[in-house]
Amino acid sequence: MTSRSRARAITVAVLTVSASTLLAACSGGSGGGAPSASASGQPIGTTVTQTCAELLPDDALQVYGKTFRRDTDWTPAKGSPAATIERQRGRVCHLVATDDPSTTITVAVAHLPEKSLTTLKDALYERGGSVPTYGVEGYYSLTKGVGRADAFPDPYWITTESPLFTEPGGAQPVVDAVHAAVQPGGSATPAG
Repeated sequence: MTSRSRARAITVAVLTVSASTLLAACSGGSGGGAPSASASGQPIGTTVTQTCAELLPDDALQVYGKTFRRDTDWTPAKGSPAATIERQRGRVCHLVATDDPSTTITVAVAHLPEKSLTTLKDALYERGGSVPTYGVEGYYSLTKGVGRADAFPDPYWITTESPLFTEPGGAQPVVDAVHAAVQPGGSATPAG
């Protein structure tokens, strides 16, 4: 991966890593970025039309040795990446293991303008945790036993969280499945 310009690094250092703030900056909200035509805080994303079953088919989850069900009553925590994606017309899916309600997988996908994606990528780049095996620009972090993976098969932002993702490769099956669903001709696995 190439290093980012000094100007970008300075700009990103001022921003918080909160996806809500980052997207507000791109859409003219109070995040500190230059206002755009959508200063009213309206969503800037394009609707993600794929269903949760299309984004994450059952066979993609077999590697975890568990059966999952979709929790349709679940609501993303305020300020979380999933909540931000939901506000941006994205798709949010929350799955719960049938044998253990504490084992969950959350997947959220947004279709965003290039400027928003660049802002998000820059912030994640500054945080660190780059993962080249995601086949696209991707990042991983582990906080309090929950792994989070972010991948950017442009123009999409995929973010997924689970206690099953104890290392970057743990999220690979989910990232690959979602990438294949949003870009059927693309591959989330690097060539070579």
